[in-house]
Amino acid sequence: MHVVADTEQLVTDGVINEAQAEEIRKRGRQAMMALAINSILSFGILAATLGLIFWLGNAAAVAVFGLAMLIGGMAILFAGGEMYRMFGNAAALIGAGMLIGGAAVELLDKYESSAGPVMTLGGAILVVVFTMAFLRARDTAAFVTGTILLMGFAFHLVGLGFWMEQAGQTGLTKALFFLYAAAALAGLGWFVDVRLITAFAIVPFAQALDTGTAYFHAMYVFYSPEPTLSILQMALLMTVTLLIVRHRPERLARHARILAILGFIVANLCALVGSLWGDVVGETMWGPQRAAFTGDGSWDAWRAAREAWRETAIEISEGAFTVFWAVALAGMIAYSAWRGHRGLFNTAITFAAIHAYTQLFESFGDEPLAYVIGGLAAIPLAWGMWRLDHWMTSQTEAG
Repeated sequence: MHVVADTEQLVTDGVINEAQAEEIRKRGRQAMMALAINSILSFGILAATLGLIFWLGNAAAVAVFGLAMLIGGMAILFAGGEMYRMFGNAAALIGAGMLIGGAAVELLDKYESSAGPVMTLGGAILVVVFTMAFLRARDTAAFVTGTILLMGFAFHLVGLGFWMEQAGQTGLTKALFFLYAAAALAGLGWFVDVRLITAFAIVPFAQALDTGTAYFHAMYVFYSPEPTLSILQMALLMTVTLLIVRHRPERLARHARILAILGFIVANLCALVGSLWGDVVGETMWGPQRAAFTGDGSWDAWRAAREAWRETAIEISEGAFTVFWAVALAGMIAYSAWRGHRGLFNTAITFAAIHAYTQLFESFGDEPLAYVIGGLAAIPLAWGMWRLDHWMTSQTEAG
């Protein structure tokens, strides 16, 4: 587990010596450099692959060039030694990406009627084949086989989604598709031990309740049609992942940790939506749908049905969301500090600032008494957290 520690202070206190402190600093630099190198390499492979597919613009040319790159890259991996492994990985993955990506573009563009089932089944076969290859791969080929496994799953998932869209599947079926995608991405991320893949699982998981993002000209938008239900969904994810962090080996725990952080981020964004607009719980899922009302007077009929439905629904006001969000953030700051969850702590502090900034302009900008009450309440809260920390520390040491 990665922790924050002042190595100079540890040396001064006699906990470690200078040689140990230097070793910690060196390993920290190595971890950061590895992250930077892998990020740049991954971007280069992805950009070159997509660029070549659309630049060549011909299925045969993409297939021939991709196959040549794949064979050449594998030859470098097995004969080129450690010095040239990065070039072998890049060439092999560009080649594999061209073959798989080119096939996807060709199928979706020219064979729409069969693209869905072919990609779904073909991607599943690639996943099975390269799962076995990854388990048997030597160090020289593990990166390539693991990445092609992920490409195969992407091919499968795009095909399945396209197939469902053609069939007009919505509602529960659509939600189950997103949950399947989230579970599979999290599992594959753990299997190949790449936390970036695990992190992507939060996207389809959130979309199961239609929480997502949109882009307009010069504007990025986060939307959550069901903020309360989405917060409960993310709270469940955080509970499960934090239990995994506490009771499972570090290899699994580090993947659970990243999902807990991302779940907390999405929950905070949903709370932001709720603090601005409030929420009528379940309205977009179980309430009257605009599409069901057609003909003259449909708008008035829909509005009347919506108002009637709201009279029996659970409605949470903007003010209630604002208070709940503040209390939840304070609790998470205390919990994450005690447990040493640096990512959750940093996220909670960041959203506490966002919360304060938002409410300053949206809710309490002209009510200074609200800040007096909030500020005075924070002082005994901080004192209580300080005393609780001392008590929990003494209990731990006594045990």
